[in-house]
Amino acid sequence: MIPSAPNLAPLTIAAEEFARRRRQLMQMAGNEAVVLVAAAPERMRNADAAWPYRQDSDFHYLAGFPESDAVLALLPGRQHGESVLFCRERDVAHERWHGPTAGTGAAVTAYGMDDAFPIEDIDDILPGMIEGRGRVYCHFGREPAFDAQLLGWMRRLRQLRGGGVVPKEFVALGHLLHDLRLFKSRAELKLMRGSAAIAVQAHLAALQLAQPGRAEYEVEAELLSVIRRHGAVPAFVPTVAGGANACVMHYQSNRAILRDGDLLLIDAGAELDCYASDISRTFPVNGRYSREQRALYEVVLAAQLAAIDEVRPGRPFGAAHTAAVRVLTEGLCELGLLKGNADAAIADGRYKRFFPAKTGHWLGLDVHDVGDYRIDGESRLLEPDMVLTVEPGLYIAPDDDSVAERWRGIGIRIEDDVAVTREGGEVLTAAMPKDAEEIEDLLNAR
Repeated sequence: MIPSAPNLAPLTIAAEEFARRRRQLMQMAGNEAVVLVAAAPERMRNADAAWPYRQDSDFHYLAGFPESDAVLALLPGRQHGESVLFCRERDVAHERWHGPTAGTGAAVTAYGMDDAFPIEDIDDILPGMIEGRGRVYCHFGREPAFDAQLLGWMRRLRQLRGGGVVPKEFVALGHLLHDLRLFKSRAELKLMRGSAAIAVQAHLAALQLAQPGRAEYEVEAELLSVIRRHGAVPAFVPTVAGGANACVMHYQSNRAILRDGDLLLIDAGAELDCYASDISRTFPVNGRYSREQRALYEVVLAAQLAAIDEVRPGRPFGAAHTAAVRVLTEGLCELGLLKGNADAAIADGRYKRFFPAKTGHWLGLDVHDVGDYRIDGESRLLEPDMVLTVEPGLYIAPDDDSVAERWRGIGIRIEDDVAVTREGGEVLTAAMPKDAEEIEDLLNAR
């Protein structure tokens, strides 16, 4: 016998908030539309071993439902309920191997759906719900299996006796949904603060462990241990890059031995109930920055502080990057790493040899979160409740013979997460030290 109520993890965002999001989206789509969003499929690592499951971000945003094998259908104006979830029905044999599932009952009672049906019945039920709708909003090209299933439903409608009324438009869902996701609610911001706090604890623990002779993977293991002990998962594969490895923008090998005199660049974040944080810090494994390391570090820190000052309502998203580039380039010119003046180096792009990246990205359910950066060709203006990273850096390749040898192989990045508030910007990751002297004090107190 199946237990009467599955042992479900509590929702950290209220079911009513998910319902509100669905209502907002349906209002934007209109009464003639249907919105279809599929859960992420389970992905196999090899043979019968699956990768850890991570729900599709759009599906999570609208449903808060944690399982695969599910499809959300939003049907504005449907008399018997506008939010319909197709999901696995509860099954004792399946639960014996895989643990409890929600089932259609809990989809309504715990997750706030208006109606729910077994996923096995979707081919028989959903085409009738779609019939007569003018537009279908969904993601195309994301999951080929779901694309094929959707086309099958359209064929079934056309084959109905007398000819079913098939939707005339198929519209990409992202341009509606992703603008909603860009603005974080109070509950989302609370989760992101929690995610940031966990990431700070992981970075502090890694700072304590990282000393000459340790391996990068030992530091990575400490990061992951702290993140998991706090009930989160890594938001991405951490970068733990010692010495010249820090000049590789997305270094993930994490196999080298840390050497006396190296800097260590760590880029790591936690994901708490699907909401991400993203922190980068760069520090000397022996506890003291060299003269060259300290000089470049102070330039990057000044650039980051100038960029954070631009994170406030009404400023363009790109203003933080512009501010960071100005400070970085002036610093490079003063140190003699770039010839001439900063204006010329910015105009001709010479600074990109040392800073080829942008200064930040949206942050939320995805580390590089959804949302347009430009509107009508212009940098989007920041508004309260947006969240972004600010992460300038300098990367001097170990084989760059245009600079003196003492500068080569130094890579530095400083990254924080910043929420736009009505008054300015809230640095969610401010608890992680970044002042050079404070970092040295922490290292030398180990």
